[in-house]
Amino acid sequence: MNKPVLPVSSLSLKLPNADRGIETYRLAASRTFPAKLEGMLNRVAFSAAHVVSDPLADVDPWLVAAVDWDRTIAFREHVWDLGLGVAEAMDTAQRGMGLDWPTSLELIQRSVRAAKARGNALVFSGAGTDHLAPEDAKSLDDVIRAFEEQTAAVEKAGGRIILMASRALAKIGRNADDYAKVYDRVLSQVAEPVIIHWLGDMFDPALANYWGTSSLDEAMDVAVGVINANASKVDGVKVSLLDKQREIDMRRRLDRGVKMYTGDDFNYAELIAGDEQGFSHALLGIFDAIAPAASYALSRLAAGDEAGFHDVLGPTVPLSRHIFKAPTRFYKTGIVFMAYLNGHQDHFTMVGGQESTRSTLHLAELFRLADKAGLLANPELATRRMKAVLALRGIEA
Repeated sequence: MNKPVLPVSSLSLKLPNADRGIETYRLAASRTFPAKLEGMLNRVAFSAAHVVSDPLADVDPWLVAAVDWDRTIAFREHVWDLGLGVAEAMDTAQRGMGLDWPTSLELIQRSVRAAKARGNALVFSGAGTDHLAPEDAKSLDDVIRAFEEQTAAVEKAGGRIILMASRALAKIGRNADDYAKVYDRVLSQVAEPVIIHWLGDMFDPALANYWGTSSLDEAMDVAVGVINANASKVDGVKVSLLDKQREIDMRRRLDRGVKMYTGDDFNYAELIAGDEQGFSHALLGIFDAIAPAASYALSRLAAGDEAGFHDVLGPTVPLSRHIFKAPTRFYKTGIVFMAYLNGHQDHFTMVGGQESTRSTLHLAELFRLADKAGLLANPELATRRMKAVLALRGIEA
């Protein structure tokens, strides 16, 4: 005789809490989101997708990136099924934080081929200067040549470009004129309009004083000036400053033909919904972890159901703020942990060994918040995997 199927809400496990105690946590009733896009979207939405490491590779993880290519591309297929685009080889994929340029280029080439096989699924790929060590950049021309090399490689692969912020330019760029020289030169050569990425130093400390100044007000003036002067070469700008008002202010200053892609993993729901003066599209790391919910919420927004949009996406924001909490550069650990909990990979190991960058308490709270937002696709699997990670860290079920 088959055992009765227990309701999902009967699942429970022991989780650590902030006072060093252990509590029994009972899961909430789960939500189910479609595995493929239903309806249409009226926002362009990219997921900055992670890479799946190969846990069986005989490498030194801190030194060599070993990628499970099949699982990595399968995850992108999952994103495309949901109607989202893939922002490839960005910081979510540990670009410049474990993933070097040769491996990034292979990732881009594989992803572009996979997208074309699906009838040109949406994928833009990061082109930067990370093969040029900042200390080796002696002039602005060195930075320009590095950008040119990577943009040419992405275009040769048949890809569209996200022009990434440059650590080398942050090191030697002194003022607005320096930044204008570099961006004007690079943008003058691209075959198709690009997305420009302004990544704040909370994501990468080496990008402090980007646009040649420590003042964010002045930096925005420089960025807007460069973008609007090259509007025909710019599809949009992704702003990752975790400051919603600055994004709104910048959005209102952009040339009408230039899109704003929110990179604000703290306030994305309200920025995407927008106001009477406009809205942001999306290019977000958190959309890797919440892709089914994001897809469904965006489809509700396109259908005119703004309440339904907020009902689905609103509860994901506390999870995102937790995953992206300071030190924000360690957010990739939470993204990959969500992929593990939701069955997109069979292990919780990362390029560069970065599964170690967040505490057991952090992962426990992530589990609680993901559950409360209805983001555990298979709660029984997620609970079993959470217990396994806790046991490894000394907390038995």
